[in-house]
Amino acid sequence: MSLNSIFQYFVPKDKKIFFPLFEQASNNVIAMASSLVEAVNSANSGTRDELYKHIDKLENKGDEITHQIYLELGKNFITPFDREDIHALATAIDDVADNIQGAANRMLLYRIDDLNEHIRKLSDLIYQASLDLEKAVRELKDIRNVRAIADSCIRINSVENQADYVFDRAVADLFLYETDAIRLIKYKEIYSSLETATDRCEDAANVMESILVKNA
Repeated sequence: MSLNSIFQYFVPKDKKIFFPLFEQASNNVIAMASSLVEAVNSANSGTRDELYKHIDKLENKGDEITHQIYLELGKNFITPFDREDIHALATAIDDVADNIQGAANRMLLYRIDDLNEHIRKLSDLIYQASLDLEKAVRELKDIRNVRAIADSCIRINSVENQADYVFDRAVADLFLYETDAIRLIKYKEIYSSLETATDRCEDAANVMESILVKNA
């Protein structure tokens, strides 16, 4: 029996509360990303505003889940994997939610009605990354599913690379064609929040890859 198997044997069942909490957090990110995609593809400003507000409520829900993970981390001496990795993964998932909410909030407050191709593409990429994030998180409770977790992490990294390209193209177009300085600043902040959300998905993937290496 491997050292990891022995360790898993001695982890009390109630100490595995982290797995359902991580799953709740990642599913909440999917809900936020789905609402974002729906919002940026809607031609109705009222519908968009309601979706932005819904995203804000979901972000608050995500904060509560993250807070619960931190509380459990403080209460439990025995954890399913390194405490630092639990904290880092919870923080990365929360950061994804924060940046989705940040982009939605800016679009609402700045009264952005021209939701261009760059915004829609970045939103789609966030949604793709969130799906793979949830898949990888769901497999963490059985660390032997190395291939499934690794494949999801690879796809997240690929999505992040695509988002980098879209972001660079979007900013380049701003400087080439936008003559209104205020609009330029508004759009650049929105692009940045959207692209950063994919960066934080990659951070979560990196943490999970680290967990795989440590528990190999």
